Formats: sequence, C-alpha cells, structure tokens
Amino acid sequence: MFSIAIFSEPFLYICFSILIGSFLLQLIPSNRRSEFKVKKGVLMAATAGIAIFSFMPVLQTILYLHEDIGFWNTLLSVVLGFTIGKAWIATYLISNILFLYIVWFDYWKRPINSYVGLIFTLILIFILGWSSHAASIEEWSGFLIHSIHFIAISVWIGILLIVSWFSTNQSNWLNFLKWFSPVAATCFIITIITGLLLMKVVIDYSDYTNSWMLPYGQSLLIKHLLIIPLVLYAFINSILVKRNITKNPSFNPIPWTKAESLIVFLIFAATAILSQQEPPHEIEITIASSGISNLFDLLYAGNVTKDTTILLGFNLNAIILYILGVLFLALSVITYMKRTPAFSGFMMSVLSVISLYLALMMSIQ
Repeated sequence: MFSIAIFSEPFLYICFSILIGSFLLQLIPSNRRSEFKVKKGVLMAATAGIAIFSFMPVLQTILYLHEDIGFWNTLLSVVLGFTIGKAWIATYLISNILFLYIVWFDYWKRPINSYVGLIFTLILIFILGWSSHAASIEEWSGFLIHSIHFIAISVWIGILLIVSWFSTNQSNWLNFLKWFSPVAATCFIITIITGLLLMKVVIDYSDYTNSWMLPYGQSLLIKHLLIIPLVLYAFINSILVKRNITKNPSFNPIPWTKAESLIVFLIFAATAILSQQEPPHEIEITIASSGISNLFDLLYAGNVTKDTTILLGFNLNAIILYILGVLFLALSVITYMKRTPAFSGFMMSVLSVISLYLALMMSIQ
C-alpha cells in the first residue's frame, strides 16, 4: 500500500490543479492568455480522480487495521468513524456533483459555469484540509493553513499545467506573463509561509537537520531541494522568456513551461512520499521505535543513536559536490540561452538536486 499511496497522491494534486487551472483561465479575458482547450473528458477524469485517489489513504488505513475485525467491519468503522473516512464520503459526494455539473454544463460557454466549477473545487480542497494531519493536531488553525497552502499551490501550478499542456498556441504570451508572473510570485510566497507553518506542526525548526536521519526528514529535504530548480524555472519562464518574446515574437516558450511542470511533478511525488512517513514529533523517540532512514544509513558512515545530533561542516568531497550542483543549475540556464531542447535543461536541474543532496550528506560531521 505504500507504493499505491506514492503513486496516487501526485495524481490527486494534478487532478486538483487541472480543475482549478481550467476554471480560472477561462475567467481571464482571451486577449490576456493563450488559446487553450481542456476537453470535458479531461475535467471528468480529473474529478473522478479526486474521488478515487483521495480514497487511497482510507484504503491504506483499512488494510492496516483489518486483521483484527475483518475487512468489511474495518471498512465501515474507518469510513463512518474516522475523520479521514468521513472526509472521503464528503469528497465522494461533492466529486459526483461536480462530475455531473461538468457533463451538463460547458465551462467555456458562460463565465458563471466556471465560477460554479471553481466553487465546487474549492469545497473539495477544504474537505481535504479538514482531514489533513495539521488539522488533526492544530484543529482550526491547521485546517486553515493546510487549505490556504493547497489553494495557493493549485492556483499557481494549475495555471502552469494548463498553459503548458493544453495551449493550442503561444499567442498573447506577454500579456499572459504580465498578470501570471505576480500571481505566481504571490502564490509562491504564500506556499513558503504556510509550508513553514505546516512543518512547525510536525517538527521544530531546530530539529530540521536531525530529522534527516529519518525517512520523513529525507523526503522533506529532497522536496526542499527541488524548490531550487523550480524557482530557477520560474525565473526563466518569466524574466528571460519575456525578453526573448520581445525580441522574437515567434519564440515558443511552452517547452520550458512543460519542463517546469515536470519539476512540479517531482515535488508532488516527494510530498506524497513525505505524507506516508511517520511524522517525527520527537526525533529521539522516532529513532528508537522506527529506526533511521535506509538512505541516510547508506550515505552516513558514523553510528546513529537516539542522542545523535547532526552537525554540518565542509570537506573536499562536499565542496566539489556543492560546486557541481551550482554548475548544473547554471547549465540549466545555459541550455535555455543556447536553445537546446528543454528536456536537457530539466535533466541539468535534476542533476543539480542530486549533487546538492549528496553535498549535504557529505557535509554531515
């Protein structure tokens, strides 16, 4: 079930992003965005995906508990008695209503249709926030922070996904960047602030490096490192693309927004892995009960006890890897400037993350 959750959650995030992005972009005047077309079938599949993929954590809980009282009794107990089960029932019902709404009404014909679809999608996000780990600990504040965090991500990434994969041309791209760049920057800032608040619910900031000994901390570190190339691509797809289109109106920026969306998918995957790990509220207790991360154990030469503290320093291997990480980031920009395929830049970004990750692991004293 661990592997199912890893694969299901990134697609759950994508389903939300497709719906939010489609409804929002349709509300933008046509002269301020490129032409796009998201077919009904895609929206229907995204809505059905929310109902299906959001059930995976419920199923995981059922399979974890079913040995004592049987599968069906556990299913009824989890679905009717647990918050995660009640949230899924609400998600399933609202998803079905939205599914039928999409079947009956065309979101591109009247703005009101997009508004209604957007409202239903936001309700689904709030339901997801209700069943989140943060809400289970901090109640209303956790619910609000998680919901705002997810909305900001969905708005930013949703618009990016739609223009990347469903645009029929790159017309009006400069007009599009004029409003999307500040929107993306605002969503990014909100995401960072709420992300830090959500992290505080699980782990104290002072224990951040110590958490690297655990699977949760390893996933969190990789997720944070992936944000670096994401910011780089945001710079390329806003500042540099704007300059290129000004000089050459026929320039096609879509391959580079697609590369950025691939980085986003990797972040979604890291988030999915993160959500399946035991939250390290107490590092020492978690190490004593669950042990350390296999990946950390592979890369760390020392012995780990529940009292081990992670300290960072510099050595030759780490410095070389830091330099490689920066060089790969620079090569990501150079591949854009030299008009090489966007996938080459994407691979340079992945290599930069790997290099920086290994550099941090080699820096541990």
